[in-house]
Formats: sequence, structure tokens, C-alpha cells
Amino acid sequence: MIWTVYLSGEIHTDWREQIQAGAEAAGLPVEFTAPVTHHESSDAAGDMLGKPDVPFWRDHQSAKVNGIRTKTLLEQCDVAVIRFGDKYKQWNAAFDAGYCAAMGTPYITLHDEDIIHPLKEVDAAAMAWAQTPEQVVEVLKYVTSAR
Repeated sequence: MIWTVYLSGEIHTDWREQIQAGAEAAGLPVEFTAPVTHHESSDAAGDMLGKPDVPFWRDHQSAKVNGIRTKTLLEQCDVAVIRFGDKYKQWNAAFDAGYCAAMGTPYITLHDEDIIHPLKEVDAAAMAWAQTPEQVVEVLKYVTSAR
């Protein structure tokens, strides 16, 4: 079985690349999917439908277009990894975690110890909490191949 792992959340560091490289080095039977991680492209996802004058409606339109990808890939994944960084509030990542919880899709949270408290409900529904990409790879190694 090839496992599909959706990598959600923070877009300002290379955590996705670290997990992908670790999984490849370990020879894990996984494929990765993710949201659009180029910030400007994501913000402009709905602009092809016309750019509204009011920022709320531009964000709303782009969120819906981005949602097509996010919803589809989350529904198709076997497990999600949801990264919360320290620089920004990742409301979209929290939303993805809630969506996974509602669907019964297992997810792993990835964040530092200093934000345990604000993420207590998100972590409570997670199947694992990791603090490093290497820990995520170890969890994936175990669940995909029992090694």
C-alpha cells in the first residue's frame, strides 16, 4: 500500500522538504500532497474570477477556490501532518485539523512545546504530537511498515 500524506500548515520554513527527504531516505511507501504554499498565489487564487474591490470578498473568493484543493486532498489522504509555526497564527491549519477530526482522518500535529496550551483541543484529537520533522518521519516509518 502506498500511503498518501497531506502536509498542512505553516509555509515559511522547510519542514515539508525535511519530512519528504526523510521519508525518501527511509524508503517509506508514501506520497505527499499539500496546499498551495506560495503565499501570493494562494491569496490570489480567486482573482481569475474577477478581483473584488473589498478585501473581504477577495479573501472569501480565494478561500473558496483554495478550498477545492484542500477539501479534495484532505478527503483523499490516509494521514495528515499539521504544522503550527511560531511566527503566524495558522487558522487554516487549525481548520484542517478540525476537518480531519470530523472525518475521522488521523493526523499528527507538529509544533513546539511553547504552544501546547493554545492547541490543546487540536492536540487532543491528534493521533500524535511531534516536535520535529524527524519525529514525524519516525511515526510514518512505524505506521507504514511497522519498523
